[in-house]
Parts: sequence; structure tokens; C-alpha cells
Amino acid sequence: MKILVTGGLGFIGSHTVVELQNEGFEVVIIDDCSNSSEKVLEGISSISGKMPIFEKIDLKEKAKVEDFFKRHQDVQGVIHFAASKAVGESVQKPLLYYENNIGTLVYLLKELSKKDNASFIFSSSCTVYGQADEMPISEKAPVKPAESPYGNTKQMGEEIIRDTCAVNPKLKAIALRYFNPMGAHPSGSIGELPIGVPQNLVPFITQTGMGLREELSVFGDDYPTEDGTCIRDYIYVVDLAKAHVKALQRLLGGKNQDNYEVFNLGTGKGSSVLEVIHSFERVSGKKLNYKIVDRRAGDIVSAYADTKKANDVLGWKSQYTLDEAMKSAWEWEQKVRA
Repeated sequence: MKILVTGGLGFIGSHTVVELQNEGFEVVIIDDCSNSSEKVLEGISSISGKMPIFEKIDLKEKAKVEDFFKRHQDVQGVIHFAASKAVGESVQKPLLYYENNIGTLVYLLKELSKKDNASFIFSSSCTVYGQADEMPISEKAPVKPAESPYGNTKQMGEEIIRDTCAVNPKLKAIALRYFNPMGAHPSGSIGELPIGVPQNLVPFITQTGMGLREELSVFGDDYPTEDGTCIRDYIYVVDLAKAHVKALQRLLGGKNQDNYEVFNLGTGKGSSVLEVIHSFERVSGKKLNYKIVDRRAGDIVSAYADTKKANDVLGWKSQYTLDEAMKSAWEWEQKVRA
């Protein structure tokens, strides 16, 4: 069964390609390599023993998307990762984010809507909840006004998919709202490869541990949490990748209750910024150079998942602890810099 993975050379995409191949799927990757590298293909094939089909396509080019689906009429499912994802950049360049994240989604859904049967998995985010009123955050929590154009593209993306599914019963879709992915494949062959200054906490920590960054800034220690720093739900990337396979199999097997469903993907446990730093210090045996600075605009206090629906309905549960995920991130960082 042929599955298209857009953004399949990226951090979460590459790990999901491996898990799909391990389950026997034939994978085609589309990526424009704007935030990734073709070298990732070697890492994927070294783990799975199979080289995925790769097409370097910019999904903003509608004619190329149409041509792809004409040539690959046997694609039965799409996992859609391809998107711009830096919150700060989205505030500076909103139109770039709306074009890249919304326009491309519309082109894909138009092609899938022509099929007799199609399954679509959307890479969404817990940013849709904003600062939720209750912890842990369940799928029933209200979607709050977005704090950034990036967050807005995830909200709008979900709405576009829901509206499309409402009038097209042949299209089945699941939106997966992730919390904070981290870590690297245990083989050390693929991992997070941020271009430029990392936007995420964990690669900034590991790069600081390697001496690439002078110090880590902790934005605020006066939040209403136990140690005063923000709390997030850090999920191991391989656990997250396996959830995508479960979601796809749910749709392909006709086990979905509705043709549009939503699941939160996290561990169900919140960790503060300082707890993540201490995890790094435990697994690396190094003291991390960090300093407390002023709060950063737009940061919410706390966000961690209620995982009951994913556990019970999807049949998926995260396996790795924070320290285990951190150890994989540190080993990957050392390998990349070797």
C-alpha cells in the first residue's frame, strides 16, 4: 500500500517514514528541502533497509501537485507534515506562513477529494488550545484564539479538513495535536537537524552542551509553577511516529467513528524548563550553562496532554521517559558534531 509523506525528510516526518516502512508500507516522500536535507534518505534506508521514493517538489506549485497524483494514482493515504513551523518567524512573515501552510493543504485535499477512498493524517499542534483553562488538556478543551500566525495555520488547517470531510464522505481524516516532540532514533541515524538557531528547547540545550551555543536563556522563573519556569509535555519522537502509523491504520481499516477525528499526542506528564535542563545534566554528566532572563511574549504557563483518548481509542501510549528521550537527543548531537 502506497503512502505519501509530505515533509518526510524533516524531524518527525523521517521517523514516521521509518515506522511506516517497518509496518510494510511503500512510502513516497515529497519535500522541498527548505528546512531539511536529502542526506536524511540515507539515514532512513540504513535503519529500515528500504530506500523510499523521493520527489523534490514545492507543494505551493499547484500544477506539480496535480502532476504527482496523476503519476501516483495508487497513493491510498497521505501524512501531511510539510509546513513552516517557527512561531517567531510567522509573526514577522505571516503571508509566507499562510501561503505555505494553508495553500498547500488545499491543493492536497483537492487531489484526495477526486479519489474513491482516501485517508489523510494532519500534523497539528497543541498550540490550538492556547493557555487552556484546565490541565491536563483533553480534546474537548476549547480552541482558543491563536497567539501567532503559525498557530492560526494549524487551527485553520483543522477547520479546512473538517469542512472538506463534512461534504466528502469518501475522505477520512485525523488531526494529531502534538505536544513537544524531542529526541532522536535509537540507531543514531536520524534526528532533529535545526538549520540556524534552534527554535525548540531540547536542541538548544544539546547545542549548548556541545559548546556551539554560549548559554541557554530560560525565559522567566516567576511563573505560577513549582520552580517558576514554564511546563510542557515532552514526547519522544519515535513514540510520536508510531502514533501516526496507528492513526493511518485506523482509517485504512475503517475503525474510525467519524470521518474526521482529533487526538492529542503527549505523555500526559508536564516537565518544567528547569526539569528538562536537569534531565540533560543527568544523562550527559555535564553542567549546563544557563541564565534566567525576562519572560518571553506569547509563552503560556503550562501545557500537558490528557492522553486517555489516544490510549483507549487509538490504542497508542508513549513509552519513553524524559531521561531516555534526552539521552537519545544528546547522543545524536554528539554524533552530528563528531
